Amino acid sequence: MTDSQREFDVVVWGASGFTGRLVAEYLLERHGASGTVQWALGGRNREKLEAIRAGLGAAAADLPIVLGDGDDEASLASLAERTRVVCTTVGPYALYGSKLVAACVAHGTDYCDLTGEVHWMRRMIDTHQKEAEATGARIVHTCGFDSIPSDLGVHFVQSEMRRRHGVASPFVKARATDFSGGFSGGTIASMLNMLEESGRDPDVRRVMADPYGLNPEGDRSGPDERDRLAPAWDDDFAGWTAPFVMAGINTRVVRRSQALLGHPAGRDFRYDEAMLTGPPPMGFLTAAAITAGMAAFAGAGSIAPLRRAAERFLPDPGEGPSREQRERGYWEMRFHAAHPEDGEKGLFARLRGDRDPGYGSTAKMLAEAALCLAQDDLEARGGFETPASSMGEALATRLIEHAGVTFSIDDTAEPVG
Repeated sequence: MTDSQREFDVVVWGASGFTGRLVAEYLLERHGASGTVQWALGGRNREKLEAIRAGLGAAAADLPIVLGDGDDEASLASLAERTRVVCTTVGPYALYGSKLVAACVAHGTDYCDLTGEVHWMRRMIDTHQKEAEATGARIVHTCGFDSIPSDLGVHFVQSEMRRRHGVASPFVKARATDFSGGFSGGTIASMLNMLEESGRDPDVRRVMADPYGLNPEGDRSGPDERDRLAPAWDDDFAGWTAPFVMAGINTRVVRRSQALLGHPAGRDFRYDEAMLTGPPPMGFLTAAAITAGMAAFAGAGSIAPLRRAAERFLPDPGEGPSREQRERGYWEMRFHAAHPEDGEKGLFARLRGDRDPGYGSTAKMLAEAALCLAQDDLEARGGFETPASSMGEALATRLIEHAGVTFSIDDTAEPVG
């Protein structure tokens, strides 16, 4: 079936969940219910989807509803056949996403999600890559706060390095610097599921520990080592750093992007990601506290009774921060690209989002990724891609124009703290 024969441009799968509803609100605000973009609400429960549609107001009255069951291959095949892009918020994806990916691959349907589950992405790539190449399905994971800012931040600062100095940087650092608003309950649930799987499966542990665990076959080595798990001083940013909770996902995505793009900075390219906590003495104390907290979370998540206790404190499905809390939120990441020869020509870049990272900004980024796949003339063809390798500049432009994300070059590294 050709794209022109498909009924919808985008189906928001899981629209009755909290993040799915935010994606639907954003699409309605941007395109209405029957404008140039043909889109639909998708999920398992008609009553819940109708309630979501009613809650969106009179403007959403004509929005179509597409029903399906994540465990029923026939209904997922029907879904995939009807739309150009499936935009899914239903996680943890290792539990609920595999059959949907298989259906999209089989029917040449583009797909984007919010997963940060490295082991599951590796599993999907190994299982479906060749078929996706054959059918033309572009499967793009990590289209939210993990890992669009990291992936497109590297793309941006490298583009500026080439434009200003005619060379690529051999070493880019990303530093998470400022947040208001937390990570989503879905992100935490996915992390707990990863810890559970890694506790019983040594192959999962190996993939999660491998810095090149998402790279294509035959391209899984390089100069980067395992993630840093202790406080460290950063000369370029003149401050202490702590391990960043999303780095184990983001770094793998960035390295896969570089491989898929043909190693534009060379095979010795390095990428490092951490949280910047500021100058001493408080910078070190904050970094030490964050490190201890992450170690405690990982330890508790690896023990079944403690993991089940932690799950009781996660938001229930359909719950999340209020609109006011989301709109007060923001996030910021800074980047440093080293010049290969002249230390004075290194570049500092900054990405900033105007909503909380876990829900408001993530929903807008995911929606724009789906629209980019559906509408834009992209060079990427079938296969498991990343935000940067599949959409790159086109997605960055969309985020700047519509999603409240700013990209800028700084003269120096502004102190934190």
